[in-house]
Amino acid sequence: MTDHAEGKRPGLSGDESLRSAGAGGSPAKHEVECYSTFRLPPSPFRLLFAFCFLLSAFCLVPPPAIAQTRTSPLAEARNRMVEEEIVGAGIKNARVIQAMRDTPRHEFVLPQYRQQAYFDMSLPIGDKQTISGPFVVAYMTEQLDPQPEDSVLEIGTGSGYQAAVLSPLVKDVYTIEIVETLGKRAEQTLGRLKYKNVHVKIGDGYQGWPEHSPFDKIIVTCSPEKVPKPLVDQLKEGGKMIVPVGERFEQILYRFTKKDGKLVAEPLRPTLFVPMTGTAEAGREVQPDPLHPHMVNGSFEEQAGTDGEPRGWYYCRQMKVVPSDEAFPGRNGPEGKSYLSFTNDVPGRMSRALQGFAVDGKKIGQIEVSAAIRGRSIVPGPSADELPQISLTFYDDNWAIIGRTFAGPYRGTFDWRRETERLRVPPNASKCIMHIGLLGATGEFDIDDVSIRTISR
Repeated sequence: MTDHAEGKRPGLSGDESLRSAGAGGSPAKHEVECYSTFRLPPSPFRLLFAFCFLLSAFCLVPPPAIAQTRTSPLAEARNRMVEEEIVGAGIKNARVIQAMRDTPRHEFVLPQYRQQAYFDMSLPIGDKQTISGPFVVAYMTEQLDPQPEDSVLEIGTGSGYQAAVLSPLVKDVYTIEIVETLGKRAEQTLGRLKYKNVHVKIGDGYQGWPEHSPFDKIIVTCSPEKVPKPLVDQLKEGGKMIVPVGERFEQILYRFTKKDGKLVAEPLRPTLFVPMTGTAEAGREVQPDPLHPHMVNGSFEEQAGTDGEPRGWYYCRQMKVVPSDEAFPGRNGPEGKSYLSFTNDVPGRMSRALQGFAVDGKKIGQIEVSAAIRGRSIVPGPSADELPQISLTFYDDNWAIIGRTFAGPYRGTFDWRRETERLRVPPNASKCIMHIGLLGATGEFDIDDVSIRTISR
C-alpha cells in the first residue's frame, strides 16, 4: 500500500496521512496512500479518476485554481471531495471547510499525480516525501483552531499545501522545510498563487524560527519521538500545538496547550506521519525492526484518543470497538474482551482501519496474515471488488506503491471463523500498510485477533 495502500481501495485515503517530513519535517501522512504507477483504482473513485484523467489529457497544466470558477471541473472535483471526505467525515468548522474548498490541491502535487489530487489520499512529492491527504489536513487545521490574528509556525512545509490552507485563516504562516528542493518549490508555488502571508525558510524544524517567536499556534506535520524543546519555548503562553508524537509506525496526534511554561497534553487520535528528520531523528531511541514486523493491538483491547479509536490503528471510518459481552452476554468474543466492528449502509463509502509497519523485502518473502472474522449481509459496493478483505500494500524507500495483495474478499453472512493466508512480499519493499474493513461494501464486518508472521526468502 502506498501512502498507504491503494488497490481494492482498502480505504486508501489516507488517510492519512503520511505527510512528508524532513527534519524540518516536511509533510509526511497519512496516512499514507499514493500511486506509483498509473492504475485505475476501484470505485468509489473510479468514475472521478477517469473523469480527472480525461481532463488532464486536455489540460496537462491546469490554470491556477485561484482563477477558476466554482463550476470548473477541478472545482467540482474539489467540492465533491470536501463534501464526501471532509464534511462527511465530521469536520465542522465553517472557516476550515471553506479553506479546503478554496485551496487548489492540484497545484501542490506533481504533474503526474494531478488526476488524483482530489482523492483523500497522500501522494508522492519527491525526495521521499508526500503531501498529506485532505482529511488529515482539515482535521489538524480544525484542531489547531486558527484565528484571524494568529501567527502560526508550521514544521514541515513539504508541498506547501497545509500552509496554503492556513493562509486565509490566520495573520501569518511561518513554515520551515528541511529538504531544500521541496522548500524552494513550495515557496515558488505559494508565491505564484499569491499566498502573501506565508513565509518559507529552509532549515531544521527542530530548532523552530526564534526570530519570529512567540507563536500563537504551532503545527507539526512530521513525527518526532518527543516534542522538541525549542518549539515549546517558542509557543506563547496559552498557545496550542498540534503534533504527532511516537514511534515510527505508532503515533498519537496530540493537541498541547502551554500553561505556566509547560505543555498540557490532550491525545486526539492514532495517526501515521513520516518521522521528523535532522536533530529529532538523530536522537530517536526506538527504531522500527523491518526483520520482525508485528501488529499492534491486534485484539483491539486498548483504545487511544478522545474518540476511543483502537491504539495503533488509524484513519478509522465507520467502525467501533465493541465489548464482546455486549453482543454475546456472558461470553467473550474470539479473542479477549473486545473486537472491531465495521458497519456501512451507503454503497461505496469507506469503512476501514489502517496500520503500518516496516518490512525488509530482501529478507522476508511472505507474510502470513491471520484473523477471526464474522459477516452479516455483506454486499459489494458500486463495483464487484468493493468487499471486505485484509489487504497489504507495499512501498519502497520513496513511498511509491510497488505491490498490493490481500486475503479475501468476504461476502454474505457467516459466523466467527479463522482466516489465515500467506501473501507475497515484493523484494524491494521497505514499508507496508494493512487495510481492514468493509472497504466500500455494505453490511457488517467484524474482526478480531489480527496477527502477522513472516516467512524468510
